[in-house]
Amino acid sequence: MATNQAYKRLSREYVDIVKNPVPFIKAKPLESNILEWHYVLTGPPDSPYEGGEYHGKLIFPSEYPYKPPSIKMLTPNGRFQIDYRLCLTMSDYHPGLWNPAWSVSTILNGLLSFMLEDTPTTGSINTTTEEKIRLSKNSHYYNINNPVFRRNIKFII
Repeated sequence: MATNQAYKRLSREYVDIVKNPVPFIKAKPLESNILEWHYVLTGPPDSPYEGGEYHGKLIFPSEYPYKPPSIKMLTPNGRFQIDYRLCLTMSDYHPGLWNPAWSVSTILNGLLSFMLEDTPTTGSINTTTEEKIRLSKNSHYYNINNPVFRRNIKFII
């Protein structure tokens, strides 16, 4: 259960994302649990992910913004394992590096930026550019056939 502070902060961040959309990123908390957010990253032009749609989730601790979320990618993408906690600076793998000023937008921008790199980390995989392109072309089909996506994301894309 979210603390009052986490609830207020995440509510404010959702309003901000709606009013000021972030390029290539859409995100929304579950109506039943503000601590669980689902997002879709759209692959940017001139990348192997171009046009792909990548569903994932952020799980915030009740102590947010003082503790970082866990981050998972749920769509096969050739960069990250699916449904696996990702080790990133802004994730719960590195609570000592967490900055409470970071927001959902900051986290997802960082994730997208890291997705475009090849730097290895816990939860990353190594595939060819061709495989990433193939997965990007199949991502929409994969997502619409995934009940978790249909239940939690269809309302934001």
